[in-house]
Amino acid sequence: MDHSIRVIPHKKEFVMEVPTEIPQGVELVQAPSIWKTGVKGKDVVIAVLDTGCDQEHPDLKGRIIGGRNFTTDDDGDPENVTDYNGHGTHVSGTMAANENSLGVIGVAPEASLLIVKVLSGERGSGQYDWIVSGIQYAIDQKVDIISMSLGGPNDYKPLHDVIKKAVDANILVVCAAGNEGDEDHSTEEFSYPAGYNEVISVGAIDFERRSSYFTNSNNEVDLVAPGEDIISTVPGEKYAKYSGTSMSAPHVSGALALIKNLEESNFERILTEPELYAQLIRRTIPLSYQKTLEGNGMLYLTTPDLLKKHLEESQFSISV
Repeated sequence: MDHSIRVIPHKKEFVMEVPTEIPQGVELVQAPSIWKTGVKGKDVVIAVLDTGCDQEHPDLKGRIIGGRNFTTDDDGDPENVTDYNGHGTHVSGTMAANENSLGVIGVAPEASLLIVKVLSGERGSGQYDWIVSGIQYAIDQKVDIISMSLGGPNDYKPLHDVIKKAVDANILVVCAAGNEGDEDHSTEEFSYPAGYNEVISVGAIDFERRSSYFTNSNNEVDLVAPGEDIISTVPGEKYAKYSGTSMSAPHVSGALALIKNLEESNFERILTEPELYAQLIRRTIPLSYQKTLEGNGMLYLTTPDLLKKHLEESQFSISV
């Protein structure tokens, strides 16, 4: 059995100029409309299990509340979460980059990030047991969401068991679906942990809402989000465009932080993991692809509001 696991970006391209606008993916999922209500992910903690993070990046300062290294990088120093690959810093920016009028802004710009380094070196690879230890650490820290833009080819029972433990602890677990797709919806390509039923598996689309040719298709895909040419933070106060389902998953993780803020305020209580999952799925729209490609559809945060408006308009027209 191959006991290695790795980051799953499809391609990356560095950006020479510092961006000063809301990324297209963040716009597409309607996050700015939620911000207007005052909801930006405050007090929600997302554990980012990845290659580490550049904690000094100006777009991420203040968002990171701690971290732990479970790899052999830097002689296994548990306090050192230096990102030698860039992937972890990139997904972190998509989730929660600051609203500071410079660079990019994340889906949930007031969420808190716990950096859990489980992949090492420039290649961004690691062992299944590092992931297991990282998930257990996130559980112990009582995070709200675990985000994993990584995958491996094998079902590994200790990994599945600890994910079930996280979900039982009321933690939402979000995973990239994988980039082994063959553009044939009738064939199944599985990456783990995305292949487990307990996680929220996220496939990729482009900005035109077309299914990405590389996105995995299988019956465990829950929804899709932008995953092509996604601009975000990388180490050294820089920015880059990455493509892959790795980039789709953090859009959903950030969105869940907003949903948790919004719906727990509405319900006036803490919601369970199944309840928050249901609120996420309410905020999808179908794209007319097969379910194995798009699951419940594209993440679209304002869907319930649009439906309410439509119903109100319909009632008004009937009454006159």
